Amino acid sequence: MTRRLEVRDADAMHALGVRLGGLLRAGDLVVLTGPLGAGKTTLTRGIGEGLGVRGPVSSPTFVLARTHPSEVGGPPLVHVDAYRLGSPAELDDLDLDLERSAVVVEWGAGMVDGMADSVLEVRLARRDDDSRSVELEGSGPRWTGDPGVLAGL
Repeated sequence: MTRRLEVRDADAMHALGVRLGGLLRAGDLVVLTGPLGAGKTTLTRGIGEGLGVRGPVSSPTFVLARTHPSEVGGPPLVHVDAYRLGSPAELDDLDLDLERSAVVVEWGAGMVDGMADSVLEVRLARRDDDSRSVELEGSGPRWTGDPGVLAGL
């Protein structure tokens, strides 16, 4: 399933993340791609809020991965920045808890192949007017089995 959205500003990107976080559950793998400043970390902050995790959620660029435990009994958020990783093997070496967490990987295109049966790819692009286009594409049974999963976004 693919869903395309237009997001006007950072507040709307955060709000999209909150709605997306409300859909996520343990075992979900979300891959974010887009240029610097496209809104990947802003979206992830919203996802963390939607999941009800302890924050603040910030870019884990220098630590590579950060786990935010749930404050509401849901899954923790594992937030990964794969920008400095050289290969999928380096991502695998992080030993992420994919089964019990909702995992968001920034700069994860081409890095998560085979890590999960279902993946939600979120592609962000900046527009000339500083708005963003967002394309969400789900693959695997989690995202293609129920076409309504992303409809509420």
